[in-house]
Amino acid sequence: VMASLRGIKNDIDYLVSEVISDCYMALYFNDQSKREGIVAVIEEAVDFRNEMIQRANHPADKQNKSLVKKHYAQMRRDMMTRIDALFGKLSDICK
Repeated sequence: VMASLRGIKNDIDYLVSEVISDCYMALYFNDQSKREGIVAVIEEAVDFRNEMIQRANHPADKQNKSLVKKHYAQMRRDMMTRIDALFGKLSDICK
């Protein structure tokens, strides 16, 4: 689990940093009227990152390997759903 724990944390950081870098690009290329919405997406991405790292560090039942695997599989699904939602919010703001 340790190697996969590091992998999950790296994936979390990578995906969130992709969202944030897209947000900074959007800040640069869009007018001031969209700034507040874009900054809100950045804040949501940072909160999401912290929440996911917390979940990664504290699986429900460490003794039961099956439950731990399910925990991390669910985390990966949640991660993809939320990252997609963040990119969606950003593109809605920048229309």
